[in-house]
Amino acid sequence: MGFITWYICSMINLPIRPRRNRKSAALRSMVAENHLLLSDLIFPMFVVPGENQKIAITSMPGIYRYSLDLLLAEIGECVNLGLSAFALFPALPDSIKDKFATESTNEQGLYLEAIRRIKACYPDIVLMTDVAMDPYSSDGHDGYVEHGEIINDKTLPILAAMAVAQAKAGADILGPSDMMDGRIGYIREALDDAGFTNTSIMAYTAKYASAFYGPFRDALDSAPKFGDKKTYQMNFANSKEALIEADLDVAEGADILMVKPGLPYLDVVKLLADNFQQPIAAYNVSGEYAMVKAAAANGWIDNDKAMIESLVGLKRAGAKIILTYFAKELAIYFKSHQVGAL
Repeated sequence: MGFITWYICSMINLPIRPRRNRKSAALRSMVAENHLLLSDLIFPMFVVPGENQKIAITSMPGIYRYSLDLLLAEIGECVNLGLSAFALFPALPDSIKDKFATESTNEQGLYLEAIRRIKACYPDIVLMTDVAMDPYSSDGHDGYVEHGEIINDKTLPILAAMAVAQAKAGADILGPSDMMDGRIGYIREALDDAGFTNTSIMAYTAKYASAFYGPFRDALDSAPKFGDKKTYQMNFANSKEALIEADLDVAEGADILMVKPGLPYLDVVKLLADNFQQPIAAYNVSGEYAMVKAAAANGWIDNDKAMIESLVGLKRAGAKIILTYFAKELAIYFKSHQVGAL
């Protein structure tokens, strides 16, 4: 050892060494500030008409659209893996869509029948539903369209009727994803008047006009027929505006506040977590999922490590609940590695 090296080493006196808490996997786990559990996750799933249908979504490798018979079997498989919460989205043909989204309240329609069947087969799971016009709208927008404009207040009764129909079918949590002003209060009042005071609302509080929704719109074939959604979804340049949206949603009766997308908006997740007592959810959206899958397929990143790091990052930012297309994959990872948390 040279004199200079010896001198430097002899002068070092470090009573605090953070590396001591990183020296083994067991110790790192013991002092971890956040843990990822399967009970944190909601698995978004897609239902289509017909029977014996399992249709791959090309832009979302590993994710499928299922007919109801196969969807029930898939949910059963997920439950056996330890998942307990699911979000359901309908992919419907254009032939049954119209300007008023009337199919959304059709009790014999696919979506409401799916809710009833899922809850009959798996009464103990948490089933979240989607409240918005776009899956049923011939215009492809989340609100009612008149002369090329999305009309906020004319949308609210449509959303309220949809919400009551979903609650009647057995939904545990309603997810108004439309971003119309006042819709949480309007829906809450309609639910309470109809006797569904125990049906929860997870508000899409800070839903941004994002480029990361593309694969989801492929899954539902629900892209707008004209224009974009920037007049009602939030500007991605804004974060403080999310506090306004959250204040309104809480005042109107929201039980859970969601930020969508998740990873590009970790600052917004933290902002809401720091300022509100309601649980904060984050939607790890289709584009985020697809990016990991594409990079992993090219050998550029490790799929499992990127999946886990992404989801733990959402927890670290303050998300109590994470909607993610990785849910089943993570459950399989837990089982194969014989772990209950990460």
